Amino acid sequence: MEAEIRKAVDEAVKALREGGLILFPTDTVWALGCDASNREAVQKLISITGVKSNKGMILLVPDMNMVYKYIKEVPEIAEEVVEASDTPLTIIYPKALNVAPEVIADDKSVAIRVVTHPFCTAMLKKFGRAVVTATEGFTEGKYPTLFEEFDDAVTAKLQWQANPMLEAGFTGKPSSILYLGEGAVVKIMRK
Repeated sequence: MEAEIRKAVDEAVKALREGGLILFPTDTVWALGCDASNREAVQKLISITGVKSNKGMILLVPDMNMVYKYIKEVPEIAEEVVEASDTPLTIIYPKALNVAPEVIADDKSVAIRVVTHPFCTAMLKKFGRAVVTATEGFTEGKYPTLFEEFDDAVTAKLQWQANPMLEAGFTGKPSSILYLGEGAVVKIMRK
């Protein structure tokens, strides 16, 4: 199993470095993703998923250290909140940096989740950059919990897709979302 995961990580990272789109399980649901800094790839992701530019997209990172690459000033409480959460938690941070403009919201914020899924974490560490994700049908409130729920027309446009055996370690439901704004503003966006 470990050899299969290493092979899958290598293949996914190769696709990401080539500007490709990938389909993979996260610690929440299955997602389509690409290099968050590659504007052309992000535009393809938006086109395929139907999400609105700067809406419904989340950066995935393997640890808090990587969060600092994408946020001008990480609120002090952020690390404590991430460590205290026992379920997947996406945090919306102000003042995004180093990502394609389409990923940044109108208020200059960006959503980031530190993942705990074994495959996802290994892939992100090896890639060394954030992966931006969008979920097919996100705008309709549908979250694909099974590999089979992705449309063949969508998967045909991907450079790489994970084997469903990599699902172990995901919850099958979306993460909670918390907004951490400037001046210690905290808002629960989704429980």
